[in-house]
Amino acid sequence: MSLQGVIGATADRPLVSVVMPAYNAAPYVEQAVRCALDQAGAEVELLFVDDGSTDTTAEIVQRLQAEYGPRLTLLRGARGGPYPARNRALQAARGEFVAFLDADDWWEPDFVTTLLQALQASGADIAYCGWRNVGEGISGGRAEPYVPPAYEDGDPVEHFLRGCPWPIHGALLRRQVVDAVGGFSERLFSSMDYDLWIRLLAVTRNMVRVPRVLAYYRWHGSGQISAVKWRQVLHAWQVRRDFVAANPALVAHLGAARRRELVDGPLLEQGRTLFWRRDLEGARHLLRRALATGAWRAADLPLLAAAQLPLPVFAALVRRADSRSRP
Repeated sequence: MSLQGVIGATADRPLVSVVMPAYNAAPYVEQAVRCALDQAGAEVELLFVDDGSTDTTAEIVQRLQAEYGPRLTLLRGARGGPYPARNRALQAARGEFVAFLDADDWWEPDFVTTLLQALQASGADIAYCGWRNVGEGISGGRAEPYVPPAYEDGDPVEHFLRGCPWPIHGALLRRQVVDAVGGFSERLFSSMDYDLWIRLLAVTRNMVRVPRVLAYYRWHGSGQISAVKWRQVLHAWQVRRDFVAANPALVAHLGAARRRELVDGPLLEQGRTLFWRRDLEGARHLLRRALATGAWRAADLPLLAAAQLPLPVFAALVRRADSRSRP
């Protein structure tokens, strides 16, 4: 049976493959699946990977298969993590375009059509949009909406070295560019979306912004990869280092000092932030690595030196300093 016969894709309405990994996502998964497959005016297939769930996630998706038919593919496997799951789904995807949506997040109903129209009108390889964080730990339950800058109007390489440009579900891509970089790396799990986006720069800098908030990231603290801040910062640092080492021609225009500031500087900055929040374990991880990079000044040395002490000693010094500062 042809792809058109199964899905209904045409040259005017090309097929978009949505990749969705899930592990114990029963409270959210039906909303996410419907969000992906009910996109207005778009031809969408959903590749759903149940990553060894022990709750009712797979049963919910099986029930939805009866409603959505061949547009919803359920793949099941042992627990391996979201990035191997996404790569497995990419192997089964049939669309000319691809997007990623986690089973606890969601999109506006016109996410796909809006970004697809932007890609087709501009000839770009990547379309991206704004997003909003919602859920636990956020004042009022919702953060302020955020629309990123138009990276294509400046220096995308410098922008991306500053940090992850958008969340995993904030972009629509031509499948060929994802294939060109071999999909997701699977070594540094807390920053592998960032790793994909920055590695794509070696293939294309042809991107277009859609200046609307179309994606929503749900904070709920149930084993989310982004929950351990210091690990996320260290993994992002390694992603930047690897990109610079692999693409010397792309980063040469920045100069050695600027590259060090962009690549290594966040270790000290984020280490200080965690220190003032009194996340001393996290601060110690980052400050110890910052000292080794050399991206610091003499005024930073007392804090960096204290972070080299064993954690109980470091914590005792901080408690003593805090007690002396109280009135």
